[in-house]
Amino acid sequence: MPGKKKLFDQFPPVSKQEWLDKIKDDLKGADFADKLVWKTHEGFEVLPFYTQEDTENLKYIYSFPGEFPYLRGNKTNDNTWKIRQDITVRDYSEANSKALNLLLRGVDSLGFRIVDPESVNEKNIDTLLENIYPELTEVNFSSEGKAKEIFRYFLGSINKGTANPEKVTGAIETDPLSRLMLNGTLCIPMEKGFDYLAELSEMTSVFPGFRTIHINASNFGNAGANLVQELAFAISMGTEYISQLLERGIDAEVAASKIRFSFSIGSDFFSEIAKLRAARLLWSTVMNGFMHGNGESARMEMHCITSRWNKTIYDPYMNILRTQSEAMAAILGGTNSLTVEPFDRVCGEPNDFSERLARNQQLILKEEAYFDRVADPAAGSYYIENLTNLMADNAWRLFLETESNGGFLESLKEGYIQEKINESASKLKSDIIKQKINFVGTTIYKVPGDNKRQVIENNEFFSDNPAGEDKIVEPIKLFRGPSIKEDSQMKTGDKEQKPSV
Repeated sequence: MPGKKKLFDQFPPVSKQEWLDKIKDDLKGADFADKLVWKTHEGFEVLPFYTQEDTENLKYIYSFPGEFPYLRGNKTNDNTWKIRQDITVRDYSEANSKALNLLLRGVDSLGFRIVDPESVNEKNIDTLLENIYPELTEVNFSSEGKAKEIFRYFLGSINKGTANPEKVTGAIETDPLSRLMLNGTLCIPMEKGFDYLAELSEMTSVFPGFRTIHINASNFGNAGANLVQELAFAISMGTEYISQLLERGIDAEVAASKIRFSFSIGSDFFSEIAKLRAARLLWSTVMNGFMHGNGESARMEMHCITSRWNKTIYDPYMNILRTQSEAMAAILGGTNSLTVEPFDRVCGEPNDFSERLARNQQLILKEEAYFDRVADPAAGSYYIENLTNLMADNAWRLFLETESNGGFLESLKEGYIQEKINESASKLKSDIIKQKINFVGTTIYKVPGDNKRQVIENNEFFSDNPAGEDKIVEPIKLFRGPSIKEDSQMKTGDKEQKPSV
């Protein structure tokens, strides 16, 4: 109605200092920092409240979604994302049947994990992609070799149809730096690996929406790195790839278009949202330097996957609550695609029931909770905006330290990255033993009689990563936090003992 006053205009403004004075008065002499300031695992302090005054110096928050520096996301009209599910490919015909079934149930991004690279040939790839339309479905491949051959056969399969190259999206997920970090060595010299990536990037240039480098930043989180380390080392790894491709004659814009980041999403809800927003800000800053101000090509392509680090084998249904919270954080943070792993993934191979639940977790968020309707839904929250700034600022400092050591590869060879991650992992293990960090169903609220469960770790993700005498770097070790308590419970039943760390 004309002349009607806004509700907030009827109340006098309250400054931040007035809030602080009131809080200190209510504390009756107790220390404000000790009682109310939260110190994160990353080492920075988070206040119990924030006001508009705390955002006045954050200039980038006034940008719009789809604009440089892309902190507010790449999407301008909505917050839609691709629902991804991975398929282990042993039998190509069976994998194709499963893929077609998934597409009828809401999945629009497929990940084909080929177990045996020697099985890759034209006939098998044609069988795998039968009745799958790359213009409508994102198609991703991962294999321990034969990346060029996979793309050639993929291209041949597309050419047999009428697909528009401009609309084809997906990836051949190669990441030799992550493989080196996990195994300590590579099957070919590192320089030849970079040569191979450059050739693969040139081959796929006909598909601008098709990626060739999949930076598995989730490995940092699953090794016990904190969020700042995951951010900084992921950006450093991406910078290493860009530099290596530039040395081999690949244009910076083309190189940037071939990279996708994959982040793990843990249980720290607001911090994970801030991490993804900070990631886009940092990457756009780095790429803007490579491209001499051409910010339009500095967008980060981002995939997220629910973390394995915090998943339990005791009371595994609790993992559904964990992955649901993680999925929400990834979506609110603006991920381009998302994999929600089944709740029983760390117990062995998931079944149809757990895979269906995992799919439906995303479908509920999209179709019933409308998480896809608003671009950058976290914008304007004083808390999240400041948390994003803290995350970006601390990660940028660590990134610069890594670069001053010669970049990601040199830092890995010198053990700098491993040292930082091991420091974080050791603190996490100590906090778990002291029960400063708890896991429902494992360390608290245990299910009676659920103490004889046997864990089957996935060797790809949770192994000791033994490296022989030919190792180039010291490998990092992936682990689950709950396993520290689970191991002792399996040995002693309900009587727990503290394992050595």
